[in-house]
Amino acid sequence: MYTATAILIIVFAAFFAAFCLLVAVLVYFELRNANIPPGVANPGKLHAIHCTYVGINVVGQILERLGLCHQMNFTRWCRFFIMARKGSVPPGLRIKDLTFSGVPVRVYEPTAASGEKKRGLVYFHGGGWMFGCIDDYDEVCQYISLESDTTVVSVGYRLAPEHRYPAHLDDCEVVTRHFLSIAATDFGVDPHRVAVGGDSAGGNLAAALCQRLSKTQDGHLPSPCAQVLIYPALQMADFHLPSYQQNHSVPILFRDRTVFFFLQYLNGNTSVSQQILEGKHVPAELKRHYEKWLDPDNLPPQFRKGAISPPVIASHDADVYHIIKQGLDPEFSPLLAEDDVLRLNPPTFVLTCEFDVLRDDGILFQKRLKDVGVDVKWEHLSDGFHGIISFFNQGWLTFESSQRGMDSVVSYVKTL
Repeated sequence: MYTATAILIIVFAAFFAAFCLLVAVLVYFELRNANIPPGVANPGKLHAIHCTYVGINVVGQILERLGLCHQMNFTRWCRFFIMARKGSVPPGLRIKDLTFSGVPVRVYEPTAASGEKKRGLVYFHGGGWMFGCIDDYDEVCQYISLESDTTVVSVGYRLAPEHRYPAHLDDCEVVTRHFLSIAATDFGVDPHRVAVGGDSAGGNLAAALCQRLSKTQDGHLPSPCAQVLIYPALQMADFHLPSYQQNHSVPILFRDRTVFFFLQYLNGNTSVSQQILEGKHVPAELKRHYEKWLDPDNLPPQFRKGAISPPVIASHDADVYHIIKQGLDPEFSPLLAEDDVLRLNPPTFVLTCEFDVLRDDGILFQKRLKDVGVDVKWEHLSDGFHGIISFFNQGWLTFESSQRGMDSVVSYVKTL
């Protein structure tokens, strides 16, 4: 009996050691592709975070191949375990988990007495349209609510790959309309002082929603008074912008992963990723049309350093264009909207990070808005990387830039 037990223990230990070795080897090769510039905030900490995320991804892939767990579910669980910090409700804040028009939300209400109706912010979390949840952004929403005396509604919209475009945007719209309709009566919020905002994919949803609402005004509900866009993903027409070249392998968002997330949100057909990275997905006439908006010369000179002109593509791939065509729609790629639509946008706050593939999307968008007369406040974190807001008040994961980014958001929200 003891011999059989010992053999089982040895076999299990051998399998476990082999599993760990396999994970270590795969993680090592993945990490070789990463580049952390010297100017990034806390490079050692970012490297540790990247190692953790890569490890989670590798283990998830192995578990899925073994038929033990779906990689997506494993990754979401791990992200939740790392990022979600469910503590006691801080003084001065009331938190409620509710449902607005069938969509789960969490409402953060400051309890301090006020002589006037409060302002509101409907917040859409980031996560590449595939990850993230209300719990992940609890610290972010609590801080915005308390520090700016604002009622914040955090939205648990549907995610890919279970749901595709425009499900995410539809959820954000119904929640925003619902909140605007009950803001005054149920929460003491002035519906004319309600903004929308979000980070990364959530920034995309906020910008797309403002454009959608501006075209469907019916006079019964006010439009959002502002949009707060934190390193937003705003277009899938050009992945050769200087920020994509300079930061293509900077954690935590690589250039090729950006295309993957866009496609998962759109329709799930990731077989065309390489053609998109090569720029073969957009017809020449559309490229010429977008050029006036996406021209790197529209960027301040300091953001163009080291960038090279992309190779000229003789002809596009018609099959690829057919697959991704809807991704060039302004409600999917808000930066590609015409001037007459952008002109209807509310006042806008844009936060960008230096070491982020999406940096130029935000810079170009704020420039276009300014050019058509929209009031814009642009803040830039010179040592920031994509996703840095997610690490606000996360213990050892916290970055100094996270605090500065959050404070810039709060300062803007206070002006609404």
